[in-house]
Amino acid sequence: MTNPSLSLYHITRKSTLNENAPLLIMMHGYGSDENDLFSFSSELPEELFIISVRAPYPMQPYGNAWYAINFDQEQGKWNDNEQAKESLDLIAKFIDEAIAEYPVNKNNVTLLGFSQGSILGYGVALTYPEKIKNIIALSGYINKDILPDDIKTKDYSNLDFYCSHGSVDQVIPVEWARQTAPFLNSLNIKNKYAEFPVGHGVAPQNFYEFRKWLVERI
Repeated sequence: MTNPSLSLYHITRKSTLNENAPLLIMMHGYGSDENDLFSFSSELPEELFIISVRAPYPMQPYGNAWYAINFDQEQGKWNDNEQAKESLDLIAKFIDEAIAEYPVNKNNVTLLGFSQGSILGYGVALTYPEKIKNIIALSGYINKDILPDDIKTKDYSNLDFYCSHGSVDQVIPVEWARQTAPFLNSLNIKNKYAEFPVGHGVAPQNFYEFRKWLVERI
């Protein structure tokens, strides 16, 4: 089920609640699509209204990206931060559209992102904190280059983060993820950080832990 009038292609799982359902928005990683994280849906609380979105940039031969990751001999690997900021704003716009379209509670919005989707989740929450309540950030990190200049003056008191990473992640170094908690603490933002002995993926015990964390907050 999707609604083509909204600005991002997406699939949904309805809530058992007819109105004011807590909303969970899933954002997949680089080169994947909306079906990836949606596989978690059947294991998540029935009262959640779940939306899994597809990133706006199609890749060849398949998959999608929130922003380009370029590989250059001179510069090495680098992110297209302008594209990332555009996607960040697009997600913020989509949240407003989803709240208007579906029977959800605008004050109970959770973002769940993996890898590139997680990086965007951090960016959206730290740029538009009034739109978000909970953030589950799996295998990502905070890209400070896409954050606004005024983060020191924003009100982050409503935000709560669950952040996790694989200790042997070969795609995004765990050292980058370990900088997350100190950064969030410096802004007095509630957060939990956990590591699991896996690579770039979500271990079963990681899933059970973030599900428990979420259940306590919706």
